[in-house]
Amino acid sequence: MQLTNYLIFKDTAEAAFTFYAQCLRGKIATMMRFGEAPGCEQMPAETRDLLIHVRLEIGDQVLMASDCPPDRPYDGIKGCAVSIQVDTAAEGERIFNALKEGGTVQMPYEKTFWAARFGMLVDKFGVPWMINCEKDQ
Repeated sequence: MQLTNYLIFKDTAEAAFTFYAQCLRGKIATMMRFGEAPGCEQMPAETRDLLIHVRLEIGDQVLMASDCPPDRPYDGIKGCAVSIQVDTAAEGERIFNALKEGGTVQMPYEKTFWAARFGMLVDKFGVPWMINCEKDQ
């Protein structure tokens, strides 16, 4: 079994995942638009370029998303965070600094009683992130 985070955006999935591919040094493996779906002729023209599905591969990990379907309300991403476990404090710092661009730092990336380094932020797309580097065992 593999658990995968699936994020929902309000018209910004493509920009967000282009940004994440750069920050996380990943590769966008799949990018499908609402305009490619069966029945797309009935959709408003302005929604056809929005993403119905995007898949980002980072090593052996996956992050997926879509834009909110046009007929559903969007309430943002709340009550959760994407958590990244890194092997080195330096790699965590690189990722934290990249993701915080245009976002809001909730907790600086620093040493804690449980981790060599840990930090929390909400990126410019409204996605909460936690970056954690375990203490040496």
